[in-house]
Order: sequence, then C-alpha cells, then structure tokens
Amino acid sequence: MWAVALRTLGDPDEAADAVQDAFVSAYRKAESFRGEAAVTTWLHRIVVNACLDRMRRKSIRPVADDELVEAAERDTPMPDQTGDRDVSMEVTAALKLLPTDQRAALVLVDMMGYSVEDAAKVLEVPAGTIKSRCARGRAKLAPILSHLRNRSDLSRVSSAKGAELRDG
Repeated sequence: MWAVALRTLGDPDEAADAVQDAFVSAYRKAESFRGEAAVTTWLHRIVVNACLDRMRRKSIRPVADDELVEAAERDTPMPDQTGDRDVSMEVTAALKLLPTDQRAALVLVDMMGYSVEDAAKVLEVPAGTIKSRCARGRAKLAPILSHLRNRSDLSRVSSAKGAELRDG
C-alpha cells in the first residue's frame, strides 16, 4: 500500500497520510467488502482513491504535453547519475509530470507488476483504458527518461571496445 501511495504521490509525507486515510476508510467500510475481488485489490483501490483525493485537494494540475517536450529538450541535460536510488528519484520526478490517471495506471502495471486486468479492477475502468493510459504515459516519459535507456548499452559498448583493444 505504501509503495503505491509513494509512487503515486511522490512525497513520503503525503503518501503516509494517504495510506493512513486509506486504512481508516477501509476500516469504516469493511462491512461493504463483497468478496468479488481479492482483499488486496480492494485495499489498493482505496489507497489509490485516497491518493487521488489528496492530489485533488492540493490542486495538482497535470503538465501539458508541450511542457513535457520542453523539459526533455532543455539545453542543460539531466545529470547522468549512478545508482538505483538516483534512477528511482528521476523516474519518480518524471512520473509527477504525468496526468493522474496515466500515473496511476503506470504505477500499478509497470512498477507494482499488476496485470492490466487487475489494474483495471483497482482503478475501476476497462482493461483497454489501462492499456491506453499506460501507452500514453510511456510515450510522454520516453523523451524525458531516454538518457536512462542507453546506460547499460554504453557500459557494454565500452567493455566490448576494451576487449577489442586488448585482443588487437
């Protein structure tokens, strides 16, 4: 629950509050659980709703597509940092630029490992909607995070070149 909230909101304090709100809400609505889905799916839906409520209350507006392109094309490239933590921070920052519905779908499918069908149940939308939200979100993130894609390729290239030089 914490991971969904943190990745959706991007702020540990807001995520903690959202999880707390979600569990209070789940406790109050426990008798309404019908057992048609897994308890975890029901709880994740409550957490997502709590996150969306917090975002609405703070009036976080989604960034327009042209602003995403502008961020990707800045004159100063994003620093090439090492370590999984730095990459995670960059991905989290990029996720904040997406509209809420796309961010929620990507967090559930790509980060939490939910199937499209399970994510559709959590977000209470058709599976096709999840697929399109993920596709749109990925397309918006691609130019922003493109520098991360070639990281491992560069290390393989440099080690291959080193082998070529040694082998003569």
